[in-house]
Amino acid sequence: MILKYRKHILIFYAIIAILSLFLMTKLRFSFSFEQFFPTGDEDLTYFLSFVEEFETDDNFLLVAIENTPSVFEQSFLSKLSSFSAKTKDLSYVVNVQSLTNMSSPSITPFGVNMVPFIDTTSIESIAQSKAQLLNDPRWKYSLMDDRGQSFAVIIKHEDQLGMAESKILMDELKSLLSTYNFKDFHILGRAYFQDELGAMQMREVIVSSVVSIILVALILLLLYRQMWLVIIALSSIALGLLIFFGLLGLFGREMNAISALYPVLMLIVGTSDVVHIVSKYIDELKKGEPKSNALKVTMNQIGLATLLTSLTTAVGFSSLLTSKIQPIRDFGLNSAGGVIIAYLVVITFTLAALSFIPSHLLQKKSFHPYWDKLMNISYRSTIKYRKHIIAFTLFLLGLFIYGISLISTNYQIENNLPIGAKITEDFFFFEKNYAGFRPFELAIELQNDYQADDYAVLAMIDKIEKKLDSYPQIKTTQSINSLYKSINMSVNQNDPSKYVLPSEEAYEKIKILAKGIPPTIQNVLVSKDKKKTRISSKIIDEGADKVKEVGLEIDHWITQSIDSTICTVRRTGTGVILDKNAEYVRESLAVGLGMALLVIAFLMAFLFKSIKMLFVALVANIIPLLFAGALLGYLGIELEATTSIIFAIVFGIAVDDSIHFLSKFKLSKDKMSTEEAIKITFTETGKAITFTTIILFFGFLVMLFSSQPPSIVIGLLISITLISAWFADLFVLPLMLRYFYK
Repeated sequence: MILKYRKHILIFYAIIAILSLFLMTKLRFSFSFEQFFPTGDEDLTYFLSFVEEFETDDNFLLVAIENTPSVFEQSFLSKLSSFSAKTKDLSYVVNVQSLTNMSSPSITPFGVNMVPFIDTTSIESIAQSKAQLLNDPRWKYSLMDDRGQSFAVIIKHEDQLGMAESKILMDELKSLLSTYNFKDFHILGRAYFQDELGAMQMREVIVSSVVSIILVALILLLLYRQMWLVIIALSSIALGLLIFFGLLGLFGREMNAISALYPVLMLIVGTSDVVHIVSKYIDELKKGEPKSNALKVTMNQIGLATLLTSLTTAVGFSSLLTSKIQPIRDFGLNSAGGVIIAYLVVITFTLAALSFIPSHLLQKKSFHPYWDKLMNISYRSTIKYRKHIIAFTLFLLGLFIYGISLISTNYQIENNLPIGAKITEDFFFFEKNYAGFRPFELAIELQNDYQADDYAVLAMIDKIEKKLDSYPQIKTTQSINSLYKSINMSVNQNDPSKYVLPSEEAYEKIKILAKGIPPTIQNVLVSKDKKKTRISSKIIDEGADKVKEVGLEIDHWITQSIDSTICTVRRTGTGVILDKNAEYVRESLAVGLGMALLVIAFLMAFLFKSIKMLFVALVANIIPLLFAGALLGYLGIELEATTSIIFAIVFGIAVDDSIHFLSKFKLSKDKMSTEEAIKITFTETGKAITFTTIILFFGFLVMLFSSQPPSIVIGLLISITLISAWFADLFVLPLMLRYFYK
């Protein structure tokens, strides 16, 4: 049928390719931390209700501007004051805080007056401000560093900005910064991350696509030594990739933080299918079969095996649907669909295109004799070194199990930041000189008749803040107490030692003075009914496990030390939600792979109709999974949302080659002895498996060109792990087949 309708098939795909190019223009790129929130989590539900009454904890941009040796220079402060004032006019900006534009309460006989922290018009005033601010505990690590070499401008913007809004805000901010010619500045915040990482995703997809195609072309040319075969193979792979992206655009699927993997995966999966199809077709032609018979045999034997491998690979990716994290689920669903698309394109377009090439051209030596010798050596070694292979395999399994016990889930934000980029440099600057980026929020709910401004409540908050201050990782805290401590400091001649909660008697007077403070300052810290309040702080990014350890210590201390009849305290915020991903990754990984094993076991049982073959296949494919886990442990790579997809990819690809090997063995076993079947399987399928492993190995190494650490880690680990899959297929499988089919 392929031979009869080959022209129609090529015309059909030409039309689909043009349509896909148009649909690709509808592709959308997105990046936000909300994407990685685990759906259905009770802490997420609580956090969403919390932000409805207050505000989100990531609705800010920090702009730290350096001026060495000191920021207390009149010309610099004048520029900073002007810059701070103009940032208020940027799109989506709600409020701006800067020491050059802020005032402190000053107590006079006529009430509370707001006095500027820095009078930039007077050198004497600047000198006085310097002495005051360097010792003022309110602003260290929030609006200035502890060395007095940089000031920060805090730009609060509207909650939950999207990609488009973030780009508008960042373009305006960068344009404004360029007009002031500051020596050095650093930016941190949601809009900055979304704008920079979104643009980086687009670059990653383009670069990975181009580099992958070039690399695969070189490898195919090296293996086949025929340009026509390389052109057909690349056309099939590129066509599958084009249709895949076109369908993503058609259905409005967003390209997220791990979308750079799609081109590599489509190229790799498509190449694997092409190699098996082309190898079988050429083998049949070399046997003297006419073109029509060669196409028929290839379709019947390799087509069926490739269909099953595509289904099992798709099932492997579908295991990611058990994840609570939306980008991971999207990746699993899209990748599963991409595998099926690659299969359909290869099985129709490739065979149709091959039929146009004269048979005598394809019957030339297209494979170097070295590969046939390698397969013979490998086959003989499985007989000669049987005991050594068994011992070596058992030794490896022991190492794998120990390595898995070393896996860490201590996820750090920096692990997902591009290597050597300005955004990463800025992140480390704020981690070192300011309070960092990771939010650490405590929600306080008042009990009985207590309200947020009752002294008993303030005393409890003060107690909690002192506990938080005892941790070196937590550099700043802000609560309703900050307001009253600031007024207490003002009524005591701005003595920094008086930045403490006043006595209950003094508080009654300060409470009256606080009524002169703009209500917007209090609204972000206290709910309108005064039944809820918050302690907002930042914690240095030491990793999810270490932050969780600190959090659990604080939880335990609160249980033991805080009067629950006055208030209840609960950790919340984006930091808590994102850190829970580590727990869900472990859970969903186990459940997902377990379900994938069951589905694949069913498919193999249907194909082979043998419990023996089912057992052989599953054992051989567990080895690469254990190896991947061991690599994570030995290399000290944290298991988190993005690296968890390694197991789905490895499992899907490893099963692919095993099915090809076992399918060929089963077909041969019906006509000859077990040993002869194993030998011919080595000669034909073993060679194709070796080729695909080489292509897959170098294909995933393409990801080393990425600037994203997760992509680099995934590419490196999968490349190395595929070697273990090749070892299991060509050395472990034959031993098991000999044992079960004596």
